[in-house]
Amino acid sequence: MGNLRNLITDVPGLRVGNAHDEASATGVTVVVFDRPATAGLSIMGGAPGTRESALLEPEATVSAVDAIVLSGGSAYGLDAAGGVMQALAVQGRGFAIRDVRVPIVPQAILFDLLNGGDKPWARGEGEPPHRALARAAVASAGVDFPLGSVGAGYGATTVNLKGGLGSASTVTRTGHVVAALVAVNAVGSATIGDGPHFWAAPYEQNGEFGNHGMPATVDRRALEPRYKGGPGQNTTIAIVATDAVLTKAMAKRLAVVAHDGMGRALRPAHAPLDGDLVFAAATGARPLPEDDIYAFADLGAAAADCLARAIARGVYEATALPLPGALLAWRDLYQPKRLTE
Repeated sequence: MGNLRNLITDVPGLRVGNAHDEASATGVTVVVFDRPATAGLSIMGGAPGTRESALLEPEATVSAVDAIVLSGGSAYGLDAAGGVMQALAVQGRGFAIRDVRVPIVPQAILFDLLNGGDKPWARGEGEPPHRALARAAVASAGVDFPLGSVGAGYGATTVNLKGGLGSASTVTRTGHVVAALVAVNAVGSATIGDGPHFWAAPYEQNGEFGNHGMPATVDRRALEPRYKGGPGQNTTIAIVATDAVLTKAMAKRLAVVAHDGMGRALRPAHAPLDGDLVFAAATGARPLPEDDIYAFADLGAAAADCLARAIARGVYEATALPLPGALLAWRDLYQPKRLTE
């Protein structure tokens, strides 16, 4: 499959929309499926924030979702799913119950309340912007979208650099498309020590995050954990998607295996101080070959690699917020390396 965008929208049948509020330094990212998609969820961080997560369990009744939301705003941001539901209801989308429809919209949030933006709603003044941002994100959803400081990644940070929205895609040997989308708000670091090298460097493709590779040696001090903020102030939230036909149980297994990519790209990951999680979605356009017992395992390996790459891209593409004392971005410190060097 040629002409990949290296975005999650390389999986046919889904679109991505972003919206953010500069004053409050928070935002929303929405994945909208053209038709309901089978989905699962795996949570490995200790402090997650979610909505409609229980219905994704394999034994739950609802079999597919209309959209998935990634949002800033901590628990205040959970309003975003309501905005997406409103926008999809206008389109006639949703789970049919007699003469009404209920759009099925799972969501995860990250903590961006202390990044310098003015958030009066976190002090009990006014309404959070996430519901309106979500409607705007649905309206803007398309197959092309920017990375870095946009959408849910707008207010995201890591321990040492500005975080952001990242994405990556690939095609397995059976021709199935696998891709990832992530808002990187990590408790730890995506880079090795104080240099430009990413932990995800072994998985990089076509210089997508600077072509720096691994350092000649890794200083032992770079292996010492560094933590940002305190309990509940972090979370890396992601979606992996494929065009394969999967059951809900298989989607959950795909989400579990994709967490390997988080462990490869962030140090540390899955801490008790964050709510790291991965949604998995399958649009069901291409069955897996029945005579290939490793075809599904290949999807998991590809999803993990894509998530690692997407995390690095989210940090690489980010720009510092225009706020006093804002955390510097990777590009503020390191010039992208030319592929011809």
